[in-house]
Amino acid sequence: MTSTDHRRDLAGTHAQLGYRYEQNALRSVAMPLGGIGTGQIALCGDGSLRQWQIVNQANHLGFVPHSFFALRASSTEPPTDVIRLLQSRESLVWEPGQTPLVNDDVIPDDQRTLLARYPGVERTTFVGAYPFAHIRYEDAALPVEVNLEAWSPFVPLDAAASGLPAITFTFHLRNRTTTHVHGCLGATLQNAVGWDGVTPIRGNRCSLYGGNTNRVRRQVDRVSIVLENLSLPSDHPSAGQMVLAALTSTARPYELWATPDEFMRAIEGFHLDRQLDEPAPLNSGYDYMAQRPHRNIPQAPIGPSVPGETWNGGLLAPFRLAPAESIDLTFVVAWHFPNRYVNFDQFGPPRQYGKSRFWLGNAYSTRFSDAESVVDHLALHRSALYESSRAWTAGLVESSLPAWLAEALTVQGVPLRSPTCFQTADGKFFGFEGCLGASTTMWSGAYGGSCPLNCTHVWNYEQALSRLFPALERTMRETELEVMQAPEGYIPHRVYMPLYLPQIWNEVVGGPDDPALDGMLGTVLKVYREVRQGAGSTWLDRMWPAVKRLLTFVMERWDPDRDGVLAGKQPNTYDISFYGTNMFIGGLWLAALRAAEEMARLQQEPELAQELHDLFERGSIAYDQALWNGEYYGQILGPGDPEEFQYTDGCLSDQLFGQWWAHLLDLGHILPADHVRQALRSIVRYNFRRDFHGFEHEYRVFAAGDDAGLLVCTWPHGGRPAVPVRYADEVWTGVEYHVGAHCIMEGQPADGLLVLGALRARYAGTRRNPYNEIECGDHYARSLAGWSVLEAMSGFRYSAVDDALSFAPAIVDGEFRVPFITAGGWGRYEQIGHHPWTRIVLSCSYGTIRMEHLVLPPGPAGLMFLSMDGHNLASTSAARRDGVRVAFDSPVVLPAGSQIEISVRSFG
Repeated sequence: MTSTDHRRDLAGTHAQLGYRYEQNALRSVAMPLGGIGTGQIALCGDGSLRQWQIVNQANHLGFVPHSFFALRASSTEPPTDVIRLLQSRESLVWEPGQTPLVNDDVIPDDQRTLLARYPGVERTTFVGAYPFAHIRYEDAALPVEVNLEAWSPFVPLDAAASGLPAITFTFHLRNRTTTHVHGCLGATLQNAVGWDGVTPIRGNRCSLYGGNTNRVRRQVDRVSIVLENLSLPSDHPSAGQMVLAALTSTARPYELWATPDEFMRAIEGFHLDRQLDEPAPLNSGYDYMAQRPHRNIPQAPIGPSVPGETWNGGLLAPFRLAPAESIDLTFVVAWHFPNRYVNFDQFGPPRQYGKSRFWLGNAYSTRFSDAESVVDHLALHRSALYESSRAWTAGLVESSLPAWLAEALTVQGVPLRSPTCFQTADGKFFGFEGCLGASTTMWSGAYGGSCPLNCTHVWNYEQALSRLFPALERTMRETELEVMQAPEGYIPHRVYMPLYLPQIWNEVVGGPDDPALDGMLGTVLKVYREVRQGAGSTWLDRMWPAVKRLLTFVMERWDPDRDGVLAGKQPNTYDISFYGTNMFIGGLWLAALRAAEEMARLQQEPELAQELHDLFERGSIAYDQALWNGEYYGQILGPGDPEEFQYTDGCLSDQLFGQWWAHLLDLGHILPADHVRQALRSIVRYNFRRDFHGFEHEYRVFAAGDDAGLLVCTWPHGGRPAVPVRYADEVWTGVEYHVGAHCIMEGQPADGLLVLGALRARYAGTRRNPYNEIECGDHYARSLAGWSVLEAMSGFRYSAVDDALSFAPAIVDGEFRVPFITAGGWGRYEQIGHHPWTRIVLSCSYGTIRMEHLVLPPGPAGLMFLSMDGHNLASTSAARRDGVRVAFDSPVVLPAGSQIEISVRSFG
C-alpha cells in the first residue's frame, strides 16, 4: 500500500474483523450486502445505505430515501438528551471525486438534505471484510459508544444459505459515562414496492408509487413492519414485499409516516419507562394498537398511500444502560421480489415477440413465499449462519497473507452477489459481464446488466464461483453445452433468454461479431475444472459428447491439417479477431487439448486421449518455435491477414493466459518453462507503469495520475500498428490478477505482488470503492480471476477425481496459514517450520474433506508422523521432485472440527 493510503490493517477480534477505512478513504467505500441472485443494498463508509438494487435491476445510483438509522441517548442526572442520525457529518464536506468512470462516491440529494436537517455523528470509521461491515460512530456529545456490524450470510458450498435476500444490522451500545443512560435506537425503511429500481424517488414521492400499505407483525421475539402494495397484480414486475424487523419484543413500531420530520418527532416523544414495559402476551387479547395514543407515539394515518406517494415505516428499540453496561440491538431488512423478467437488451438481431414479457423468476422465491418467511428463516438460523460466515471470512483475514491481499480475496465474493449475477427460478446461474454504470454510459447507458449474458470469453477469467459454489458454476456449463451449442458444434459467446427461445446461431453475436474462439476453448477447460471440483463421472458422461462435438468443430475450422496450430480469423475477448499465429488463442488451445486428453482418459477412450496428446505436442513445439522472440511471445500474421486490431510485435499481457489455466488444472507446462518465466518478466518489465502522468488513453481510463497498473499491451521495441489491438492502453483487473498469480506460480513472487499491490492500491477508498473492481461496468466478472491468487500463494491444487490435495506455499516466513476449499468442505492449512521439525495442520471448518492422497511441500527427506484428532493415521510417503507424496491406507474423511497433524523431521 502507498504511504498516503488511509486504509489500515486491523487484527481480527470478535467485534471487528477486517480492514480499516477512515477520513478521506471513506469517500468511495460501499460494501454491497444481500444474497446470491437477490440484489443488494450497499452500506457505505459514512453509515448511509445506498445503491439500492433489490428489484431485479442494476442501477448503481438507485436510492430509496427515508431509510436510515437514528439514535436518541438521554440521562436524567446530569440532564442529557442527544439525538443523532447515524451518518457521518464529514460526508457533507466531501466534494465529488474526479476519478474517471466511477460513481461510488456520489451522495444522493435526499441524503444530503436529511443530514443537513438532522445532525449526524462527527465521524465514522469503517472496518470491512466481506461480507462483514463494521462502523464505529464517533461523537463527543453521545454518552454511549455506538458500533454497527452488518452482514448477509456467505457460506461457501452452500448457495441456499448464501442466497438470502436480507441484511442483518446489529448495533452494540455501551454506556461510557458514570450515570445511567436510556434512549432508543431507530430504524426506518421506505415502502418501495412498486418501484422499478430506476425511476427517481424524491422524498416519499415517485410516479410508480400508490396503494402502498404497511402493517405491524408482532411475534414473541421480534416486531416487524411488513411493507406491501396489494394493488399490484401478482405478475407485476415490481410486485413483492419488504420487511423491517427488530429482533426484540420491546421494539415499538411507527408504521406509517411520510417525512423524516414525523419520525424524528416520534423519537423526541419517546417515553422510555412506558416503552420498556413488557408487552402483553400475543394471545392475551391485549389491544396494543388501541393503547397507542398513551405510548407517546404519533397517531398513524390509515389506508393505502395515494397515487404518486408511499409510506415509510420505522421501529424504535428502547434501551437502559447502567455505567459500563452494554446491549446489542438487531434489525433485519429483507425483501422479496419474485418477478424477474428479461428487462435487458440482448445481442443479436432484433426479434419480434409481441407482448411477451419473458418471466425468469428468482431462485430465492421458490424457497420463500414472501419477505416475512425470509425473516423467520434468518431469525431461526441466524447464529449458525453467522458462525459459518464468520469462520470463512476469518480464515482469509487471519491468514498469513499480506493484509491487503487477504482483503482482495474476500472481495472475490462480491461480484457473485452483485446484480452482475442472478439465479432464475429453475436454479440456473447467469451472469452479465458487469453492471452498467459510469464506465459504460458513453455506449450503453447507466443502468441494467452489461453485455448479456454468460459471456464465455469474459467469464473465462473467473475462478471464484467454481471454487466457492461449484454447483452453480456447473449450471453455466450445462447452459453452454445443452442450450447454447449449435448443431454444428460451435458455441456462441452469449446466451439468449429465456432459454426456450432460439439461440444466436448463424447471426451476428456482438462483442466480437462471430462466436468467440477463446470462449469455446475455455468451455473445454471449464468442464475439466468442474470435474476436478466434484461434478462427478455421471455429469461428465452427460457433457462429454458435446465437448467432443466442440473440439471437432474447432479442429475442422481452425486446424484442418492437424499441425496443432490454429489459423484464420480468431474472435476473442478484445471484441475483435486475432489472425495468424498468436499465443493468446494458441495457449488456450494447448491447455484445452491437455484438458480434453485427461477427460478422454477418464472416459476410457485411450485412443482419443493419445490423439489429443500428440496434437498437443506438435502444437506446443510449433507455437514456441514460431512466436518466441527471446523475451516474450509475439504474433505472426499470414499472407493477406489484416493488420488492424492486431498486436504483432507487441508484448500482450494476456499471452500466457492458457499457461495460467494449465497450472490451475495441474496440467503442467504447455510451453518451455524457461520461456514462460522470461515472458512473465518481460510482461511486468514492459507493461507495468508506476504512474500514468502524461499517458494518452485511447479508450477507457481505469488507471490515471498516481495510479500504477499493468497495460493490456505495449510495443517495447516499436512497431505499434496504426490501429492496434483494441483496449491496448487500458488496465484490466482480471488480467492483472492472472498475471500476478502466474508470476507467483512460476517462482517470481516479487513481480506478482508488485502487480497485485498496485491493483489493490487503486481501490483504497479515496478514489475507488474497494468492493467494486470495474471494467466494462461495475462489479466486473473478469476480476474474478483474483481467486487464483490464493491458489498461487498456497500452491493448493485439488482433484475430486482421486481425492487428492496438494500444497506448496510460495512464501514461508516462519509460518504459513491459508484457507482452502474442496468439493465437500473447507478448512485451513497451517505450516510452521522450526528446523529440524516442520509442523503441518489441516483442519476442517465446514462440511467434510475427503482425501486419499496428499502432496506436501518438497524438502529434505526425513521422518513423518501423521495423526487425526490424536489418533495415528496409517500411510506411506515418498519424496519426489514436486513434493512429499502421502498415500493413506484408506480414504480419510475429515469432518468439521477435526484436524490432521503432520510432523516432519528433516535430516541434513
